[in-house]
Amino acid sequence: MAAASFTTPQEAEQAFYEAFQRADLDALMAVWTEDDDVFCVHPGGARLTGLAAIRESFRQIFGNGANMRFQLRGVQQIRGGLLAVHSVYEYITLVGERRQADPVIATNVYANAGGGWRMIGHHASPVANAEAEPPSENAKPALLH
Repeated sequence: MAAASFTTPQEAEQAFYEAFQRADLDALMAVWTEDDDVFCVHPGGARLTGLAAIRESFRQIFGNGANMRFQLRGVQQIRGGLLAVHSVYEYITLVGERRQADPVIATNVYANAGGGWRMIGHHASPVANAEAEPPSENAKPALLH
């Protein structure tokens, strides 16, 4: 499938998660920009760099036969010039399972190259139990240092 071009980063993100839910490898890879510097980190996994490694990782995920549904919450978006960064809580349900899996927090990075938005990075990590719900809009961030 040829790479797609999206008019907004939000449109690219929607296409990414829709393709993920359908386990449509070609549609999912069409969201990614055609650049060997792209990266992907699956929860608990190593950093994968380049389209071939990313494609193979999703092929393996889809090959496991898990039918996943995503609900995104706590979306934060930063956009400046030709880059956009989205931080989202992914609430994943496996079709046929009653219990929702623990949430995952993902950072999705998009670039506007050649007149359309495409994914250049996806990094997903498990969320600590204490952070199972996204913080409210008015919550003060915790000081870490």
